[in-house]
Amino acid sequence: MAVKQKTMDDLFLETLKDIYYAEKQILRNLPKMAKAAKTSELKQAFEQHRDETEHQIERLDQIFEMLGKPARGKTCQAIVGIVEESQEVMEDFKDSDALDAGILAAAQAVEHYEISRYGTLKTWAAQLGMKDAVKLLDETLQEEKKTDALLSKLADQAVNRKAA
Repeated sequence: MAVKQKTMDDLFLETLKDIYYAEKQILRNLPKMAKAAKTSELKQAFEQHRDETEHQIERLDQIFEMLGKPARGKTCQAIVGIVEESQEVMEDFKDSDALDAGILAAAQAVEHYEISRYGTLKTWAAQLGMKDAVKLLDETLQEEKKTDALLSKLADQAVNRKAA
């Protein structure tokens, strides 16, 4: 029996499962990061992004539905590593002025991963003719870019200076 050749559709679905798992992990980790953050601006940024993440997961649910597939994640080793790293920072620097700078850096690593994934998924959805999915993925991509910009602004304005 011949093995079925994997297609772009398969790649899209696998990557969708990957980011779905990642978003669920992020959703679980954001409250911990908000709780650990010392500055109110950073706490607020994490709380706001938690709400956004819930909507992002809903959008992914819609895309799975469009594909006629169950919304299921697939373990994403990249996000597992980034989340573990953020937890180590929270533990190792909990009494340090550098804590917020460390948490912020970990959060930006997450954002950059998400921006990369959503950008790729959006491009592939366009190639596969999935106009509705393109719209949903772009909405999330723009939110992730906005969050990344906000984190950069917080880093520049206060967090990194305080750590130094």
